[in-house]
This record gives sequence, C-alpha cells and structure tokens, in this order.
Amino acid sequence: MSSNESNSNSKELLRMAGINKYFGKVHALEDIDFKINETENVGLVGDNGAGKSTLIKIISGYHRAEKGQIYFEGKKVRISSPKDSRALGIETVYQEQALAPDLSISRNIFMGREPATALGFLRKRVMDEESMDALKSMGLHLRSPNINISTLSGGERQGVAIARAFYFEAKLVILDEPTMALSVKEVREVFNFVNQLKRKGISVIFITHNLHQVFTISDRIVVLSHGKKLVDIKKKDTNVDELSEIIVRGTIG
Repeated sequence: MSSNESNSNSKELLRMAGINKYFGKVHALEDIDFKINETENVGLVGDNGAGKSTLIKIISGYHRAEKGQIYFEGKKVRISSPKDSRALGIETVYQEQALAPDLSISRNIFMGREPATALGFLRKRVMDEESMDALKSMGLHLRSPNINISTLSGGERQGVAIARAFYFEAKLVILDEPTMALSVKEVREVFNFVNQLKRKGISVIFITHNLHQVFTISDRIVVLSHGKKLVDIKKKDTNVDELSEIIVRGTIG
C-alpha cells in the first residue's frame, strides 16, 4: 500500500476551473476548482449527494457543465462525450464496472474496441495474448483469457476493468467506488492495482465513502459537500478523524 506523496514538481494533468452544473433547479456543482497532477492519486470523498459522481461524469463526458473550463495537459479542451474523454486518455471504471459477466476476460478488455481483420473477423489470438499481458502488468495472474467474468472474484473483476484502462494507454484512470462490497483481501488487491498504475506514471482519481481506504491510497484528498468543495489537502497535512469532522460539519451545514 502506497504512502508516496505527490511530487510538488510534477506537471498538471487535468484542471477544472469554475465548474457549475444544474439539474433543473438543483445546483449540483457550484464553482468547483479541481486538479490532478501527473502520477498523482487523488481521493474524492463526501457523503451521498456531495457532487462526486456529477464531477466525474463531467470529466468522463456523460454530463456537460453549464459553466467552467477544463484543461488537459495544459490545453483547454471540450469534453462533450465519453469518446472525447477517452481520446484524451481518460478511462473511467464505474462502481458497476461495466463488465459483461457472460463474456470472457479478453472480450471484456476489448469490448467496443475489438481489433478485426480486413474482412471483419475478430483477431481473437491478438485479443487473448494482449489481454493476458495487460493483466500481468497489473500483477493479476489468471489462468486463461477465455474465463467468463462471472467466475471471477470482485477483486479480480476490478483488476480486469483496470487492466482495460491500462491497455488503452490511459493517462488518467477514474475509479468510482472500486472497493464497494469487496472483502479485505480484495480491497488489498485493488490497492495493488492502483499502485501499479502509479508506478507506470498513470494518475488516479479514487472515489469512495471509506475514509480509511482513501487515506491509505491517496496523495491528496478533496472533500465535496452539497456541490461545493470543502477542502483540498495533502494526506500528510491531515488525518482520518479531521477529514471525518470536516464531512460531518459540511453535511450539517
């Protein structure tokens, strides 16, 4: 489990400035500034309704902000769809993982982006070999790329979803509640996958309700409440009790 702190000299990867989002009369995000540097793990926490999911859906192209700017690798960008987000090198692994349980590991890793021959046939051998290489790069050793996802543990499924992001050369991976309903052993596996991404220079936004987990895996922690940013702080400058108090005060307020 990583205790690495952010490198203060690292370059900014993503910056969101003055982001506002409305759903009808509900002001879901209010003037949010958010950034993540290269090779940085940022924990995004807050109670239900804090705005975490809305923020990451703007980054991943499922929602569009009514106001605000987004910069990626120093350039102003427009993210109007998930395709735009992926083209920048942003991959999102949602809580439900978006995996097809009745398909094989290799079919899941390449889902929607399958390599094909000139005649339109799937290049299955390529998919199988490269799937196994991607899994091994995450430290996940499964016996065959043809195993159905439904037979894997929760931690292994997360590993497949994260390996898919790695294979398609993500620069930023967003993990939405990746440890939900996992055992202690499986949570440790997910942490290992996240640390593998960091070692390969990939930044991670880790969304969770579990402060102990986010404190373990993150370099910096951002707390949202009622669509506002309460705090943006390096892990070394806070602790779990202090973060909990900030969230409780923000929720009451």
